[in-house]
Amino acid sequence: MKPIARSIRTRQLGGYVCHSCTRNLRRSRRGYATTSQPSTLEIYDVVCVGGGPAGLSLLAALRANPITSPLKVALIESQSLDPTRKFSLPSTQYSNRCSSLTPKSVGFLQDIGAWEHVKRERVCGYKGMRVWDGVSGASIDFSPEIGGAATEGGVVAYMNENLNLTRALLGRLDELGGVEVLEGEKVTGIGFGNDTSTADLSSWPVVKTSGGRELAARLLVGADGGNSPVRTFAGIDSRGWDYGRVGVVATLQMEGEGWGCEEGKIAYQRFLPTGPVACLPLPGKFCTLVWSTTPDLAAKLKALSAEDFVSMVNAAFRLSVTDLKYLHDLPSGQEEEVSWRENHTPFEREHVPMKVVGVQEGSIASFPLKLRHADSYIGQRVALVGDAAHTVHPLAGQGLNQGQGDVESLANTIAYSVEHGMDIGVRMNLERYESERYAQNNMLMGVVDKLHKLYATENQLVVGVRSLGLRAVNSLDSVKGFFMRQASGRGEKFFMGFSGQLPVSLNYKIK
Repeated sequence: MKPIARSIRTRQLGGYVCHSCTRNLRRSRRGYATTSQPSTLEIYDVVCVGGGPAGLSLLAALRANPITSPLKVALIESQSLDPTRKFSLPSTQYSNRCSSLTPKSVGFLQDIGAWEHVKRERVCGYKGMRVWDGVSGASIDFSPEIGGAATEGGVVAYMNENLNLTRALLGRLDELGGVEVLEGEKVTGIGFGNDTSTADLSSWPVVKTSGGRELAARLLVGADGGNSPVRTFAGIDSRGWDYGRVGVVATLQMEGEGWGCEEGKIAYQRFLPTGPVACLPLPGKFCTLVWSTTPDLAAKLKALSAEDFVSMVNAAFRLSVTDLKYLHDLPSGQEEEVSWRENHTPFEREHVPMKVVGVQEGSIASFPLKLRHADSYIGQRVALVGDAAHTVHPLAGQGLNQGQGDVESLANTIAYSVEHGMDIGVRMNLERYESERYAQNNMLMGVVDKLHKLYATENQLVVGVRSLGLRAVNSLDSVKGFFMRQASGRGEKFFMGFSGQLPVSLNYKIK
């Protein structure tokens, strides 16, 4: 398909921007001394604010698709991207910022040509999950053999460092070219353009940067995090609440590669009244820890010696809630106390993670947990993706996958508009994206929120009911298969919206 390239000088907002059009536009403006449009204004089809996984994936998808590759696109990122491009650690060290990628997300990254740039030796696929109630001991076990749940290779999800992914996406963008990257430049203001004799940009967002540049966008994409300036500009409210919980993360060294290493590694999660604690596999003898707990307990954990911290992690998967309360109250000496209590506490050795023997220096950190959901993902010539649109509790490990789902849907929506000669920034043409993603994300966020609240109590009646339900699900392979397909991103879609109308011929692999 040939790109549409009608000149903006005709004051038409249809069509798409080409480089010659913008050069002519700038030349014509220099001839009007009284024009209110700055002579340095740059015109783009898509301007993306935010150089995280969501923003980089979107630009890679647009550049990799032959339908959208003619679009003129730009990236604005407040930080330098050089440290990400140069990310490299030895095989005995891992970043503490890791995410679980579903096979569906990986499939999308493969389609846009980014997955081949990921350092695969630093990625760990796991084929099973074990989840249990820290109060009652009721559990549910997932394995790839469960009715139809297995994906290619039986992998449920892939643990990967965020920096490994963003480095790969930057590599793919460098390979594709055609993206104007403004790194190290902060957004200082967003407003609308003007209607002049040369062009009507009165509905176009104009982004001003700390470097003195001004970019007009046919479509402005906010991939700029929870405090999104793009969302603020669009007047879109974000609602939700803080959980009063903190996520403690760390890179752990285990005594072995895992009980299921021959058949495939296993992820573990135990629900405690203070929040879930998860041990997620990395390559070799390493795991990443995500422990959701109260701010006071998180501060105590971070203040412990490495030996006592390791002992507390082992205790979190093995000892009773009563034991953990006592251990949290100790100012020090947890290592000896945990060792004694483990010897007097019965537990099935292979139903918990292998023992932690060390914690990577400098890897213990924390972040507040919250739920936020924007009232809308779109405005006139504005679209939000990733954390700018939604923030979810990490207990289901779906935050990054939600962002990748947003990006895939938005990229397809843009391609559909281009293929059919429609304006990519008009709200009506963005409805396809919102219709497909909003309800799906809202449902997932609601389920995760209810799970957090359900397991945050020690009320005996609630504990009894939730344990009965967990044991019932564990006995039904068909139900477990349904949940496993959902976790792997291959499950049934409940809210299709307009997704069925998107063209199936949008092949990213052509270029």
